[in-house]
Formats: sequence, C-alpha cells, structure tokens
Amino acid sequence: MGKKVAQVIVDTLVSAGVKNCYGIVGDTLNNFAASLSRSEIQFVHMRHEEAGAFAAQGEALLLDRLTAVAGSCGPGSLHFINGLYEANRNRAPVVLIASQIVRSELGFDFIQEVDFKSVYKGCSVFCEMILTPEHARRMTVMACQAAISKRGVAVLIVPVDVFDSDAADEPAFSVHVNRPVVRPSEADLDEMAALIAQGSNIAIYAGSGSGNAHDEVVQLAERLKAPVAHTTRGKDSLEYDNPHNIGMTGVIGMESAYHCILSCDTLLLLGTDFAWRQFYPSHARIIQVDIDPTHIGRRHPVTLGVVGSVKDTLQALLPRLAQREDSTFRDTYVERHKKDLETQSTRATPGHHGRISGQYLTSIINRLAAPDALFAGDDGTPVVWLHRMMAMNGRRRIFGSLLHGTMANGLGTGIGLQKCQPGRQVIVMAGDGGLSMLFGDVMTTLQENLPLKIVVYNNGKLGFVELEQKSEGLLPQYTDLKNPDFGLVAQAMGLWGKTVTDPDSLEAAAAEWLEQPGPALLNVAVAPMELVMPPFTAVGPAYGMAMYSIKAILHGKGSDVFEMIQENL
Repeated sequence: MGKKVAQVIVDTLVSAGVKNCYGIVGDTLNNFAASLSRSEIQFVHMRHEEAGAFAAQGEALLLDRLTAVAGSCGPGSLHFINGLYEANRNRAPVVLIASQIVRSELGFDFIQEVDFKSVYKGCSVFCEMILTPEHARRMTVMACQAAISKRGVAVLIVPVDVFDSDAADEPAFSVHVNRPVVRPSEADLDEMAALIAQGSNIAIYAGSGSGNAHDEVVQLAERLKAPVAHTTRGKDSLEYDNPHNIGMTGVIGMESAYHCILSCDTLLLLGTDFAWRQFYPSHARIIQVDIDPTHIGRRHPVTLGVVGSVKDTLQALLPRLAQREDSTFRDTYVERHKKDLETQSTRATPGHHGRISGQYLTSIINRLAAPDALFAGDDGTPVVWLHRMMAMNGRRRIFGSLLHGTMANGLGTGIGLQKCQPGRQVIVMAGDGGLSMLFGDVMTTLQENLPLKIVVYNNGKLGFVELEQKSEGLLPQYTDLKNPDFGLVAQAMGLWGKTVTDPDSLEAAAAEWLEQPGPALLNVAVAPMELVMPPFTAVGPAYGMAMYSIKAILHGKGSDVFEMIQENL
C-alpha cells in the first residue's frame, strides 16, 4: 500500500520538531490518529479539547518549539477555540490539525459542518484548507513555518477524504526554523543613544520580549544607573540576579515600580506591549524597542520607536552609551522596593479567626517548591498571589493568562508543562471556579501518568469578579460557588487528595502534597474576603468600595464588611 496523505502530514510535523499532539480522536480524525500512532509523536488524550489547547501552548512557550493539537470535525475542533486564542495572544507556536467533513458536502450545511476559516481567523497567523492530495506536504509545511516564524497559531483544515487519499508525488518542501538577528539601523541606534544621553532620571520597563536578554538588560541598567521595572510576563526572566529590580507595576504591581515610572524623565520600553495607559508617564521621553512593528506606540505615544529583538538591540546599543555614576534615582526606588517587599511579607500570615489567607498559602508553596519548579496559575486571585509572592531564581517559570484573561487555564497549561518535562516539579495554582470549568482533565493526569501537583484556592466564590463588583459600588451578584470537597473528589478519581481548613496544619499538608510521587490535589479553604490591593488608591474604586460597604450594611450584610476589614488590616 502507498502512503496516505495523513502520513505525509504526520511526517511533516515530525520534521518540524513536534513531539506531542493534544486532543480527542473522532471519526474524521481516525486515519490521522492511526498515522500518528506509527510516528515518534505522542498523542495526549485529553478530556476536553480546550484543556488540550492550553496544554499545547504551555509546552510551546516553555520549550519554544512547535506543538500540535488535533480534533475531529465540527464540535471537536471547535472546542479548541478559547485555548487557541490564549496561545495566539501569548505568541506560542501551535498548529491545529482540524479535520473536516468530506469535500463533496462542503457548503451544503451538512451534519457537523463548520467554517473553520471564519472561526479561527481572529486567533491565528495561518488558516488554510488542504483541498487536494497534491499540495498536502506543501500546505503543512506552510502552516508549520507560519506558526514558528510568526509565533502564533496555525490552523490546517483537512477534509476526511483528503486524509484518506493516496499521497501525491510532491516536491521535497521542508520547514526551516533559523532565527535571524533583528536590530535597528545604525542611525536609529545613534538616535536612541542621543535621547538617552539627555535623560537625568532614566527608568527601564521590560516585558516578556526581554525574556532571553536578562544579562543585557542588567548591563544596561548598570550603565545608566537605571531602576528596572517589569511586567507580570517579564517577572520570571528579569527579577532574579538583578540589583536594579523594583518589581512590577500595573494593578497587581508594587508602589516602587508604579511611582518610579510616573516620575522618570526618560523611559525605555523593552519588549513590552503593556496595555494600561494610566501607568505610563505623561511627560517623559519614551523609547520603545519591540520585535513587532505594530506594537510601536500602540498603547501610548512614544518619542522614538525602533524594531528589533531586545537582546540584539541592546548588544548594539550598549557600546554607544557612557557609564553613569549618579545612582540617586535608582537607589531611591530600589530601597523603596525593599520596603514594599517587607510590607508584603507581613501580609503572608494566617488570616483572622483561624482562616488561611491566599498570600500565606502562596508563601508556603514558595518556600517548599523546587528551585526549578514550573507554576501555572488560574486567572484571578491565584495568578495575582503567584506573581506577588513567588520568588524567581532564573530556573523557575510562571505561566498565566495575562493577555487573554481566561478562566480555567491553569490545569491544562500544567498538563502540557508536565508532559514535556516529566522529571520536573509542576504546580497548578487553581481557583475553585477555574478548576471546576475543566475538572474532567484532572483525570488526564492519571491517564497520562503525570505527577502534576494541583492546589485549589477554595474561597467558595468567583473572588476576583466579586472584587470587581465591589469596586464598582455593587453588592456581589452570582459569584457564590457551592463546591464539593475537592480533596475527597480527587481521592475518588484515584489521585492523592487532602483538604485543609486549619492554618496550623497547612505547612505539613503542603509538604506532604509536594512529596507525592504521582498526581496530587491539595484543597485549601482560603479567606473569602481577602483583597487584592493595587499600588495606588484610585478615586473610582475607593468610592465604589465605600458605596458597597454602605449598601451591604443597609441590606443587613454588615458582617461581611467587618469581616473584609478584619481580613485586610
């Protein structure tokens, strides 16, 4: 028998570096699955395709390699949509093999027919259908090439009859993954240096685009005696071994970084597309470096924008900059950051009346986790405490839905991280609401023999949503959750499981949880009224919180207000 198109597609994925494919098999995917089983690519059988997309983007981001997902026609491939929006926004190289109904029925509203090109247009860098066996290899190569070079999601739609067709004799198209050096022109570099020379109080604000440029950013900060603030997505690569670090700014940031950026006269934006305009200075010169030209000046007007990778650009820029000696501006905010951290550590204590605060739980995990642990945090309070309380060392990594802001990302992302790093500690910091949404994939940890460690921040509510409602002066509506005992549910599934309600037993339980050889779930009842305090007090949210307090008292819920005050003093 000759080779089928399904085998050609699989062979091309192998040549492009794919090691794992996440998904659920179905009728139109069966021939592809059979070809996959004969290859070196491992198929990871998920319980929900959305979790599979989260898993694929976790692997792709950690190892910077192409990762695949595959689904059956109609609902199967449609279920990936939210996770692939997440992957595309995070610039993760992921390819979806979306199987389709037979070509002869396309356009006739056939059973399970979905126009995937329209559906995935907004969350992909490539989206095309293989129409004939004669261009199967070429189209698959194009999809892989686009995902890798454009850093995003590529969607390859394959009708089932094309999968099952005999392969054609195509030219030897292949995927190329070489990375170019990208930096500004000599004239742009000279202009950058001239603008920097005019500054007195220079600050650096660096994001995920500086992830491979830690040493260059630190050298730049030392050359300019400039403090370095970072985004949430830049924390794990810029916080450690950085004497110029002043933490994060933004709603979940630190006072030191917030006030530093607003008071500088020259701001260097390095690999960040930070969205919130109110955190930018209004009167400073802003110089922006980004690999994506469309990011330049997108969030706030800039004095000079240049295109280039942060690493390549700084290597070319540093010889043009004179060494500065006056470190007053930097030292002021570095010292302020140390005080911020001291204040933060005082909050990492058990809550009032025997409750466990989320910050206290996170501080314990920080102390007990492995030096090279990987953390996946659900959107909401778990990812806030993860970014505020977890100490980075250059080996640990943090993953969260910081651009897409979706619930339920933690478990799936953790599965992908654990699958591609079997000997490494992977910790999922899950919210009770987020975990409940895709709870079925807890069983994937058993099926795939993944020793994933899951901790549930169980406050019995959609905590972050409730905070948003209160800050708008509203009484909480539809945020309460009636949860099972997640520890017992985990045991029923076959995992190690335990529930903790007493702060005095938390540390021992956490140590026992992390020592388990297989998948384990620690369900922790955390203080329901713990607030996420921003680095500044804005009039709107403060007024809203005051109005909530008044309304709560008038509606007979004064005890909630007093509990909130006690928990956050």
